[in-house]
Amino acid sequence: MSKPTDPAYHWDGQSLDLDAYLRRIGFDGERTPTLETLRELVYAHTTTFPFENLETILGRPVLLDVVSLQDKMIRRRRGGYCYENVDLFAAALERIGFGVTGLHARTSMGSGALRPATHALLRVTVPGDARAWICDVGFGSGPLAPYELTEGGEFALGQWRFRLELTRGELDTDLWVLHHFARDGWVDRYTFTTAPQYRIDFAVGNHFVATSPRSPFTARPFVQRFLPEVHHVLDGTTWITEYPDGSGESREVEPADLPKLLHEVFDIELDETDAATLSSAPWLALRVGRPDA
Repeated sequence: MSKPTDPAYHWDGQSLDLDAYLRRIGFDGERTPTLETLRELVYAHTTTFPFENLETILGRPVLLDVVSLQDKMIRRRRGGYCYENVDLFAAALERIGFGVTGLHARTSMGSGALRPATHALLRVTVPGDARAWICDVGFGSGPLAPYELTEGGEFALGQWRFRLELTRGELDTDLWVLHHFARDGWVDRYTFTTAPQYRIDFAVGNHFVATSPRSPFTARPFVQRFLPEVHHVLDGTTWITEYPDGSGESREVEPADLPKLLHEVFDIELDETDAATLSSAPWLALRVGRPDA
């Protein structure tokens, strides 16, 4: 069944400067909707764009329209969090000819707590192929390739290990659980269903993530850089380095050194005004007394 003609059901791929996007991620392959192209695009996007929530910390809105995303992530060479990455990636996939459906996930990270569905994913299909693939380009720690929506036990994408499990949710619905291997062993990363989500649904989730005092992304800088051999995380003033075998290390960073670290490790270069705002660390005072501080 084809999607309705209302443009809200689609991803505004016609507004994307596809040439500029592909140059930004270093992709020079075939612009055809094949599985090989999808794999190359996921890898290139994930290793190019850092995960970052700096707009919220700098007091600016997080915009999801394609024109704004292009300006921030392509022209100004910044990153973004899940909604930004997924909306931009969906527009590119739609332009190339893939089947694209949005999904929402509930991030758990082994907590056992019920959290809101505020992580964006994409279910992607290739013309002529009955399989469905999950593309998670906005979590900040991979995977570096699409993974098939099928229960198949443990799988490796590069050196990083994952496991997809099919369970039963409320009302006996399918509930998928993605696990990843980390410093504490196997951890359930998030759960999701295959109920379709659209740009308007992502806009609602984005509003909570970017503005709610209960959102961790309004509390402190949270930045990630994910590469085949290493995962860098900046959580407030803590710099964490993780490796595929589960090992890692962490160290504290002075607020004044954050702009330099962002440039050298996370490939984010702030202008002088934003660097000064981040270095003055007004967000540290805002965290006092918060439920997630």
